Amino acid sequence: MLEELKNEAIVKKVGGRFRLSTLIQKRLVQLNAGSRALVDLDTGDKMAVVLREIAEDKIFLDLSKEVKITGETPEGGAGPEFGAFQP
Repeated sequence: MLEELKNEAIVKKVGGRFRLSTLIQKRLVQLNAGSRALVDLDTGDKMAVVLREIAEDKIFLDLSKEVKITGETPEGGAGPEFGAFQP
């Protein structure tokens, strides 16, 4: 699981290490608060769930750095910004 964090592909997918850590942290908070997982994994490890969700493009950070689920219509009608750098 932690090997996936060392892979540059997942870092580039979300737009950098800061965005990756932000996405992971915010999604873990959601899962701990009772949100349902978007992938089927035979584990109770929520970190593994989040990493799989990212790898399968199920979640992303929107322009306001909030976690969005792929397929949700963001405000303003714009699609997900995968890999886009946002300062």
